[in-house]
Amino acid sequence: MNARQIAALLSYAATLDSRVRRIMATDEQAAATIRTWAQALADVPAVAEAAGWDASRAVRRYYEQTDGDRSAQFRPIEPADLLAAWAPHRAELMNRHTDPLPAADPDDVTAWRAELVGTRAAVATGSSAPSGNRQLTSAIAPAIEARLASIGSYIPPATRQQLAPYRPVQARREAAVAAGQADPLSVPCPVDWCRADTGKPCRSRRMTPRGEATSNAPRMKVHPSRLDAARAVLEGAAA
Repeated sequence: MNARQIAALLSYAATLDSRVRRIMATDEQAAATIRTWAQALADVPAVAEAAGWDASRAVRRYYEQTDGDRSAQFRPIEPADLLAAWAPHRAELMNRHTDPLPAADPDDVTAWRAELVGTRAAVATGSSAPSGNRQLTSAIAPAIEARLASIGSYIPPATRQQLAPYRPVQARREAAVAAGQADPLSVPCPVDWCRADTGKPCRSRRMTPRGEATSNAPRMKVHPSRLDAARAVLEGAAA
């Protein structure tokens, strides 16, 4: 802030605090106060719309005594209070900033570095808004959507065939669906002690002579009742 901006800020503070008016009672006192504040706050902007900062709001928050701070009860606002308000705001701006790709020739190290430093300095002083990464979006580009519609899946058929030896369970499921048959893993297993979730293989339970379970290994084949359940769903959808 320059001297003119400091004078306007102190004038605003004086409307909130009579102690500031007393400090600025004479021309000599006002000039000395403005000069001291301008030296201390030279790197703090008065208003930075791109950064969402307004020094007058920081003055108001000081006198609102938020977050349990009661300093305003004992002393008028000082330059240190503005510095304390600007520092975390500037840090938050820099945390949101991602260096954009400089336009300078990357082989020109001096120009490349100067552009990066200049961009960061502009954000740190509030003259530029932080440059963030492009946000991810759930929207699908029309070209990609059309391509997916043409192949019917994120994985092209040729790729599925190459992957089949490495994922036999999924390959059997896809083959069943392609043949118009029921996919047994599309429903949970209804067997009381199995209860495999949708998409999970059925389990084989081995018992000791005393009726104690010794294993719960996955089965290569599903339980017949699970296949019946999947067929019932398929028939109901076709009806």
